[in-house]
Amino acid sequence: MALIVMKFGGTSVGDVERIKNVAKRVKGEVDAGNKVAVVVSAMSGVTNQLVDYVTSITPLYDTREYDVVVSSGEQVTSGLLALALQDLGVSARSWLGWQLPVKTDKAHGKARILDIDCSDALKCMDAGEVVVMPGFQGVTADHRVTTLGRGGSDTSAVALAAALKADRCDIYTDVDGVYTTDPRIVSKAKKLHRITFEEMLEMASLGAKVLQTRSVEVAMKHNVRLQVRSSFSDEPGTMVVNEDEIVEQELISGIAYSRDEAKITLVGVADQPGVAARIFGPLADASINVDMIVQNISEDGKSTDMTFTVSKTDMTRAVDVVKKHAAEFGYQELKSDPNVVKVSVVGVGMRSHAGIAQRMFQALADKGINIQVISTSEIKVSVLIAEEYTELALRALHTAYGLDAEG
Repeated sequence: MALIVMKFGGTSVGDVERIKNVAKRVKGEVDAGNKVAVVVSAMSGVTNQLVDYVTSITPLYDTREYDVVVSSGEQVTSGLLALALQDLGVSARSWLGWQLPVKTDKAHGKARILDIDCSDALKCMDAGEVVVMPGFQGVTADHRVTTLGRGGSDTSAVALAAALKADRCDIYTDVDGVYTTDPRIVSKAKKLHRITFEEMLEMASLGAKVLQTRSVEVAMKHNVRLQVRSSFSDEPGTMVVNEDEIVEQELISGIAYSRDEAKITLVGVADQPGVAARIFGPLADASINVDMIVQNISEDGKSTDMTFTVSKTDMTRAVDVVKKHAAEFGYQELKSDPNVVKVSVVGVGMRSHAGIAQRMFQALADKGINIQVISTSEIKVSVLIAEEYTELALRALHTAYGLDAEG
């Protein structure tokens, strides 16, 4: 007997018929003798509609009441799934975030889980009952409902699996696993049977949409074995595991990309100590996350150019912040460009192999693609290129690293 947490995303529970299909999948695990807890998202499109309701009332909303409204989508789905399971003869009940409870901090709209009390839920599971929990929601110490931010249901599922000491956490979605790159762009992309936590974390943070970044962080911290599977087929998915569980590690596991990038360049910044702090301090104070940074070498020792990237949604605010603080550091010209994309190659094999970056640069050069900014970590190399070259770059790199599927 295994204890399994099953998480189903919005497309998997998109309507009543799909909820009934999910119930059959859950019953299959119960019939196999497993203890099961299920975490569900809101039906696809429902959260967006709830957010629209809030913003149509007032754009300057109270985030505590926002959480009350938008968390209701998952509540509906959990109740419907419990009913569907009961209809199949499976003992089940829903547990809302405040009933378990899922304890969070007070950062409404983007709360972080502090603890999950599973004692009562475990008693029910031991008695053969399926626990159905709405993802995305929790409760503060003063009993206010919170939400975990977009994609938070993945985090809910992994945190529940950690609290229950589950044998596995299966994330059911509309894709059948993690691919070497986006199969909609690269037809020869391959499904990975296994990927390390570190690689999945990098790919998620670099634009891969299969898993939410925070959920991978929680899984890695608590060593929760994850499996990404499709709700619409019985094919085995992709396991996300510790590096030591992968005997023969590939050099590169995947190529990710993010269109949510904008480039800002400050031309003629004074080349002196403290200038970077004076530029990036106000951006941090405005909660604007800066990603890639490059500073050109100063020829005259007096001025230099500083280029950095922010998310597209933050570009206008970032430009405004820089202009407001221009007197503190000075520059000759400010340029902004939202038409860029970040492309990254990811693989733990980089640790023991040289020439990974050079192969990337050569493959892009062969296609006439200019690299604007470069950043690296122990297991990834990222470059910023013009957005129009996204598809060409992905296909070229996928081939260059030998990732193309045969046939």
